[in-house]
Amino acid sequence: MPTEPAVQSEVIALERVSVVRDGRYLLNEINWHVGRHERWVVLGPNGAGKTTMLQVASTYMGPTRGTVRLLGEEYGRVDSRLLKERIGYAGAGPARLVRPEMPAVDIVVTGRHASFVPTRFHRYSNDDWESARRQLDRLAVAHLADRRFGTLSSGERQRVLIARSMMTSPEVLFLDEAMTGLDLGARERLVAALADLAADPASPVVILVTHHVEEIPPGFGHLLLMADGSVVDAGPIDRVLNTKTLSACFGQPLLVEQRAERFHAWGDGGRR
Repeated sequence: MPTEPAVQSEVIALERVSVVRDGRYLLNEINWHVGRHERWVVLGPNGAGKTTMLQVASTYMGPTRGTVRLLGEEYGRVDSRLLKERIGYAGAGPARLVRPEMPAVDIVVTGRHASFVPTRFHRYSNDDWESARRQLDRLAVAHLADRRFGTLSSGERQRVLIARSMMTSPEVLFLDEAMTGLDLGARERLVAALADLAADPASPVVILVTHHVEEIPPGFGHLLLMADGSVVDAGPIDRVLNTKTLSACFGQPLLVEQRAERFHAWGDGGRR
């Protein structure tokens, strides 16, 4: 179903977007509008098309059909390299390019040139290094600045990579399943860091992909539910996230409850 048009100025727009590979629809007639200052969660089961949609919305992948606009520019009518300079992206793909022997602050500062090579290959000003440390502090990992990336825990690495994606002061930040593989403590620390980010009026539009409602940080006010490459529902999270829509999204009876700004879900008939 179509999403609600953004009330504020448009930052992302997908209109009747489809992605077809080998005759199979990875995305099927997606409509989605994101307004400035909004924080969105994209939620759905494995194979729903969440990562594909994020890659299309961020212009890292072109659609088979449909229109994609990012920051007022239409995909295919602008040099996508110029758009990538205005966004941040943290996910499994970029993470594989990181050199484990580099200190965390060096990893972050390389985001200034969208590069993963050692810092000796680019020039960085004192302001760049100070900015890198500020971004680490913003994600509550400033104390890890001089630790080698390969020695960090999974949760610490995720926060370092998100700090790296903030180095260019992006207008939109895409986070693709940033909490995958984290234990409970690491997940909660990252949720808290993202809640702080969402509360900062100077922070960018943030799009977080996940498949667990427990990972939705406070302050994320919009939700896009996906299943089988299609939109189940989209809009303000208080309207969209309920027992009926979540059950339809995951294809089984589920119950949803909100407690102290956090959401929880479990199978209908299971014990609380």
